[in-house]
Amino acid sequence: MELNGGIESSLSRTNDAAAGKDPRVGLIYDARMCKHHALDDDDHPESPARIRVIWEILNSSGIANRCVILDAKDAEDNQLALVHTKNHINLIKNISSGNSESKLIRIAAQYNSVYFNQGSSEAAYLAAGSVIEIAEKVAKGELDSGFAIVRPPGHHAEESRPMGFCLYSNVAVATRFLLNERSELGIGKILIVDWDVHHGNGTQNTFYNDPRVLFFSVHRYNNGDFYPGGNGGSHIMTGKGEGAGYNINVPWENGGCRDADYLAVWDHVLIPVAKQFNPDMIFISAGFDAAVDDPLGGCSVTPYGYSVMLDKLMGFAGGKIVMALEGGYDLNSLAKSAKACVEVLLHDRPVIQSLDVYPFESTWRVIQMVRKELSKYWPILAAELPEELISQTSPFVISSSDSEGEHENDSISVSEEVQTIDDIIQPFTNLKVTGDCQDSTTASPSWRSELSKVYVWYATYGSNMNLSRFRCYIEGGQTEGMRRPCVGSMDKRMPEETIWKTFPHRLFFGRDRTSTWGLGGVAFLHPNSYVGENTYMCMYKITLEQFNDVLLQENISSYDMSRPLFDLTALQTIQTEKCTPVESVQRGWYHNVVYLGKENDIPILTMTCTISNVDSFVSGKYRVNPPCKEYANTLVKGLVQGKQLSEEEALAYINEASTKPL
Repeated sequence: MELNGGIESSLSRTNDAAAGKDPRVGLIYDARMCKHHALDDDDHPESPARIRVIWEILNSSGIANRCVILDAKDAEDNQLALVHTKNHINLIKNISSGNSESKLIRIAAQYNSVYFNQGSSEAAYLAAGSVIEIAEKVAKGELDSGFAIVRPPGHHAEESRPMGFCLYSNVAVATRFLLNERSELGIGKILIVDWDVHHGNGTQNTFYNDPRVLFFSVHRYNNGDFYPGGNGGSHIMTGKGEGAGYNINVPWENGGCRDADYLAVWDHVLIPVAKQFNPDMIFISAGFDAAVDDPLGGCSVTPYGYSVMLDKLMGFAGGKIVMALEGGYDLNSLAKSAKACVEVLLHDRPVIQSLDVYPFESTWRVIQMVRKELSKYWPILAAELPEELISQTSPFVISSSDSEGEHENDSISVSEEVQTIDDIIQPFTNLKVTGDCQDSTTASPSWRSELSKVYVWYATYGSNMNLSRFRCYIEGGQTEGMRRPCVGSMDKRMPEETIWKTFPHRLFFGRDRTSTWGLGGVAFLHPNSYVGENTYMCMYKITLEQFNDVLLQENISSYDMSRPLFDLTALQTIQTEKCTPVESVQRGWYHNVVYLGKENDIPILTMTCTISNVDSFVSGKYRVNPPCKEYANTLVKGLVQGKQLSEEEALAYINEASTKPL
């Protein structure tokens, strides 16, 4: 594929490498930043290994020897105060002193997706200070460019609170330091390019009315469902006051975006505007969580893709570029992508590869929306893109798991892109619940025939108490309040019978968001029974085959269903053991099948989290969180239509479950 832009001219430029002389590229790494780690989660994605693997690959490849190695420096409070409040600075400065581990965990639970330990203060000061150090040397001309290999990351941190793994807003602090405190260096206009897969909300808010800073963020948005959530990452957020037009958001509608999607945005949004803005210096919030195999990003940018994205910026600002590490959680992709970028800073040529895929149709749609919104500020974007360009597209990717908040990269490929909301609402009758998505007329595995003759009661306590919502898991499609459709079951027969019962288990709500419902918690049932607890449950008499398909859709988006997740042996065993965590879908939030007894000699099953997950909610590792309005309304409708409670009683029931401590 060939995209309109300056790839060839950029890659073929004359550079110092041709003369045998490397540019002066600064690197900062300090092992003290590895002291910051999660106390209660050895597998936390934002781990010390992230910066270690980058440093190791740069050294083992000999690249570090070609760079200028700088010492890390602590940020000063007056520098941090250029962005953050005094209370925020005092919190981070003192958090690691004199607090027990349990207290640190409790304090962190008050914020959105952060952790603290005894090394957090030092690491945060080093991260912010190191970006300032390398930026100042580039601004002075002592370095041509640089890469601050730092953690914790920074672009989510707000003026008065940490969030999203970020404690200080590293790039924002360094940017404002150069503009406000070192104006004599001649840096009057700065371009910040944030290619982290998550929107840089903190950076955006810092410069939202500042025309000296052009902030550009390309990120997954998913209608505001993707972290950090809300409408801040929308394309209509273009700046305010004097800063109007200087805030550019390119919000992906879906996951799976690849090199072709990003390079199309570079060529048709970022590069034209950057030429007009003509920055004196560029910061890159270099998150590598849009990379192939990243567990949080769900996109597929390659090291080559990152190298071309960076190379396209090297012609601006005299190559004065400072990269600061943000996200990136697959260690292999992270290391290789960072290495590819440093090679570009050193003016090594990226290995020229052809792009054998086109952007998604949704990518061209987003690009055109962004160009239209910005055209009043940047007339160069006013022209319509040629039809022959935007008609070249790749198939779309759509996901179905309600647990996708943690596993965005699990998806089911659909042969044709969904074009309209009407297409989405219609049941997906042509799809199988399998990883390969063959047509439903394909011969079913033999287990389906066997399990279609066995009945269970599926006891529901969350949104599935509403029959119209549960039908989506059987027939496919979506109902009111849902932001995306379900695939449905192979067996689309409705439940043979529906009854209601109460069970002595604790209902609670947790997690930050789901792709189906957006921001807010969803319902969980404590696996253990307790005297005094009373949870309403709607019980559907369905086949064990259907139960398997619902179990899949509640947990992950694709799986090779040549074998059942929960077979007849498991059905016998659970009646003795009372619960069975299903390993095949253990990444999902509802992979623990719980046995609740029998009704008319038919087993009653539900699905929820494990006891260890409950412990994580209690400790604050997972967030206890009330439901959003749409999700709560679905529960209320189920309880009212099931003649269990009045609307007022149902709201009180949900409120009590949302606020009662675990």
